[in-house]
Amino acid sequence: MKRRTVLIGGGALALAGIGTWAARPEEMGAMHDGYFNGLAAALKRAGLGKPVLVVDRQRLEANIAAIRQSTDAAKLPLRVVAKSLPAPQLLDTIMRGMGTQRLMVFSADMLRQLLPLHPGADYLGGKPLPVSEFVRVVSDPATDPGPRMQWLIDTPQRLSQYAEAAKARGMALRVNLEIDVGLHRGGFADGAALAEALALARAAGVEVAGLMGYEPHVPKMPDADAAWADAQGAYAKAIAVLKAAGYDPARLTLNSAGSPTFRRHCRGTVANEVSVGSAFVKPGDFDYEDLADLVPAAFIATPVLKASGDQPLPGIEALSAAMHWWDRNTTRGFFIHGGHWLAKPVSPTGLQYSKLMGRSSNQELLTGSTRITLKPDDTVFLRPDQSEALFLQFGDIAVYDGREIAAAWPTLPVSA
Repeated sequence: MKRRTVLIGGGALALAGIGTWAARPEEMGAMHDGYFNGLAAALKRAGLGKPVLVVDRQRLEANIAAIRQSTDAAKLPLRVVAKSLPAPQLLDTIMRGMGTQRLMVFSADMLRQLLPLHPGADYLGGKPLPVSEFVRVVSDPATDPGPRMQWLIDTPQRLSQYAEAAKARGMALRVNLEIDVGLHRGGFADGAALAEALALARAAGVEVAGLMGYEPHVPKMPDADAAWADAQGAYAKAIAVLKAAGYDPARLTLNSAGSPTFRRHCRGTVANEVSVGSAFVKPGDFDYEDLADLVPAAFIATPVLKASGDQPLPGIEALSAAMHWWDRNTTRGFFIHGGHWLAKPVSPTGLQYSKLMGRSSNQELLTGSTRITLKPDDTVFLRPDQSEALFLQFGDIAVYDGREIAAAWPTLPVSA
C-alpha cells in the first residue's frame, strides 16, 4: 500500500474518531437547588410519600399580579379558563386576584360542577358540545344556567339542533358563534357563513351574544406577526358582518386569545375580552417569549422507590458498561412512584426518561449520571407540559407557601 494511501486512510479514521467523540452526549446532572430542597423537605414534613401535584402559592400569586397588570393596562376583561385550573380553590384564588366573574367551560360536567359554586358568574363555552349534552344540562332545573351561559356554536346544523331543543322546552337560547381566525379547527370560516348563521339565529329567535375566535397557532408560525395580523383581520371582518346584520358589537362578548397570545391582545386588539388559563401556573408547553416574566408554579413531586448505582440493561447486560461509557447520563437508574405523565423531569437536573425501557405508568425509570445521588424515598420533581387533564390525576393539590405544605385543595370530579 502506498504511503499516501495509508496517510489518507489514517486521517479519515482520525476524523471519524473525532466526529464520534464529538457526538458523545455531554455528562449532565446536579442535585436539587435550594428551592427544590426546601419543597422536598416540606413534602416530607407533610408526610406526602406519594405522587402529588404541588402548586406554589407565592409563584401563583406573582403570575396573577403580572397578568392583571397587563390586562388592566389594556382595559381588557379576563375570562378564566376552567379546564386548565380544575380545582375550586385554585379558580377562586385566580378569579379573586383578577377581579373577574367570567369563566370559560369546556364540558357539560364541569359546567354542572361550577354553577353552584359560582352562581353569579358569566359562562362561555370553550368548545361546541353535542346537543345531547346541552339537553342534559338544561333539563335539570338545578343545573340549568339560563342566560348566564353562552353556548358555543360552530355550524348551522348545530345551531338548528340547539334551537329546536330549546324551542321544545320553551326556553330562551343564548349562543356565541365560533369563528375561524386561522387555526382551522372549525367555526364559521368567512363572512358569508357567519351572515347565514346570524340570519338563521334571528329566524329561530335565538339570541346571539357574541363571537369567539381562538388563535393559539400564532406564536408557532414562521412569521408570527403576519399570522397575528391575519387573525386580527379575520376577526375584524366578522365584526363588520355583525354590524351589517344590525348588531352592536360593543354590547356583545368578543372573546379571543388564550395563554399564548393574550399579551398580543393587550398591545392592541379588535376583541373586547381575553381568556387565560394555563399561564397562571405556566406548564412547560407555555415557555413563550411573551410569557417570559411568568414563573412555573406547578410541579409533580414523586418519591424514588429504587435506585441503582450501575443500571444494567435488561437482556443485554453485557453491553451495559459500554452504554454507560458512551452516555454517562444512563449510568444511574431511579424507579419512581408512578409515571407516564405529560411532564418532564426538572429536578434533579439531568434526569431523563429511559430510552431503552420507554415510558411506564407504574414504576417509571429515570436515568442520570453519577452526579445525581438520589436514594429511595428522596423526591423527584417533574414540570407538567400542560395543566388541564393532568391536574385531575393526583387527588388533592398540595399548596406550598414557600415554607410548608399549607393546604390541600380538592380538584373537581374527573371530566373530559
